[in-house]
Amino acid sequence: MMMTAIGLMSGTSLDGVDVALIETDGKRVAAFGPSGYRPYTEHERGLLREALAEAVNLPRRDARPGVIGEAERAVTAAHAEAVAAFTAQHRIAREDIDIVGFHGQTVLHRPAQRLTVQIGDAAALAKVIHVPVMHDFRAADVAAGGQGAPFVPVYHRALAQSLGRDGPICVVNIGGVSNITYIDGNDTLIACDTGPGNALLDDFMFRVMGQPFDCEGRLAAQGTPDADWITRGLEHPFFALPPPKSLDRNDFASLKLRDMPPADGAATLTAFTAAAIAAIIPQLPKPPQSWIVVGGGTRNLTMLRMLRDKVAPATVEPADVLGWSADAMEAQAFGFLAARGLKGLPLSYPATTGVPMPMTGGVIARP
Repeated sequence: MMMTAIGLMSGTSLDGVDVALIETDGKRVAAFGPSGYRPYTEHERGLLREALAEAVNLPRRDARPGVIGEAERAVTAAHAEAVAAFTAQHRIAREDIDIVGFHGQTVLHRPAQRLTVQIGDAAALAKVIHVPVMHDFRAADVAAGGQGAPFVPVYHRALAQSLGRDGPICVVNIGGVSNITYIDGNDTLIACDTGPGNALLDDFMFRVMGQPFDCEGRLAAQGTPDADWITRGLEHPFFALPPPKSLDRNDFASLKLRDMPPADGAATLTAFTAAAIAAIIPQLPKPPQSWIVVGGGTRNLTMLRMLRDKVAPATVEPADVLGWSADAMEAQAFGFLAARGLKGLPLSYPATTGVPMPMTGGVIARP
């Protein structure tokens, strides 16, 4: 039975709340609905940065001391506003929505300690929007020994199978962290984080230029990457690990650039992201023939060019040329995952998160 699902996603880049509606039975996608976006305010972003810094000291996953509790209330309110604006704009009646998938905002992800924390009060959100809310998607996987990420691969597979292409396809999501989904027919689904996405670059742009990101990769396009720094960066122990593997957005924060012009710094961090993505190829069963890029990185033209250079002769396409929504992809995925969760279908697999067996997940909060 097809369901109408709304997915909500707030990623590691702390930019805002993505909203998307899809029609799905949790196995295939019957139709894409509209999508929307509610940016975080500067105050909300500041709160989230403080919460990220404080979360390293959390005594347990349900604790919300001080600024973390304040940030959770802000996240919940922002998501409620996002749903209200979205449904009003598109004249969607709440009784026509079967389920909302609410990822929340990750503030700590330490799978080795069987700990992952996404802030956001699903019970409060369900009461405000008057729709059942599926949340806490990652906890069951991490508790069972999985990496708790990435969770979008089952959605990537549903989309990729609709293309009818030969040969392995790699969907690469360039958000705060980059991750890939390797799809080869029905049998092979492999996923893992590959390294930094936009997080190092965004933090650099904010620190050096006072800008939230490198618009279209324009600053990096004017610079020259530091090849020696990139080579040293790729010696980070993470890159030698086989998939599945996952990262926290701050795992590479210890990598410091030497003093260099801002354009060279942006070029170096952009090239590092591209090189880190390409470094996964030897660990895959076969080299992918097609790379489809989703996430914020699709708007960074310099990053796309650098990735093409690294993975040639394979093709590199932004998802929107296929009719997929690069911006709404993860929000759509959490609508899809909410539908799967309602039906008790697996959300994660041994070759996606390293969990010992296919795992269902998600918890329902009812209005």
